[in-house]
Amino acid sequence: MKNLPTQVPTDIWVTASWEEYIEIVSNSLYEKGKCYYHDGQLRIEMAPVGYDHSSDNTVITLTVSLFGIAKNIPLTGLINCSYRQQGKRECQPDLSYYLGERAQVIPYGTKIVSLNQYPPPDLAIEVGDSSLEDDLNRKKQLYQELQVSEYWVVDVEKAKLLAFSVSQEDTPEITQSRILPELETSLLEEALRRSRTSNQTEVGTWLMQQFQGK
Repeated sequence: MKNLPTQVPTDIWVTASWEEYIEIVSNSLYEKGKCYYHDGQLRIEMAPVGYDHSSDNTVITLTVSLFGIAKNIPLTGLINCSYRQQGKRECQPDLSYYLGERAQVIPYGTKIVSLNQYPPPDLAIEVGDSSLEDDLNRKKQLYQELQVSEYWVVDVEKAKLLAFSVSQEDTPEITQSRILPELETSLLEEALRRSRTSNQTEVGTWLMQQFQGK
């Protein structure tokens, strides 16, 4: 799209060149937005993040972090971190994780993570409230092309977690993580359900009981 306006429609995919995308996301209008670029199109998500989305985001972070602690798995979790493959793709997942030997692969002080220099995260997670349909379709393709190992989508309305093992060939749905061994999607979903009626300290206590019992 030539002569792309400074202010573009948000929460939808809009055709644009990479150069136009960089110019637009550098605009202060979008500094609080989540920015994506894929297959010649940009998407800037500016919809307000509500309580339900924020709560589920925290519960998933709590679950993965406690699991890593209980199982002694080195990990680094990142919230809304931007990953950029220069000239081709960019994403900003709600949550992402580097695991094991790669837990500290990104040096402190890095702004946007250049995927031309560093590896993609092992796990990317999108919390789907207003963006669920896109999370399960276009973004799944984007994360497959970025070669993350696993991709999770949280369905906020249904308190459901959809997990996918990612390879260049396909993205089959899984019920147990392959990069966090023994962590089942059913447990993550139970944590989400419990958070509807219990505070996060109570949910965390229950989680530790589950992890220490295995």
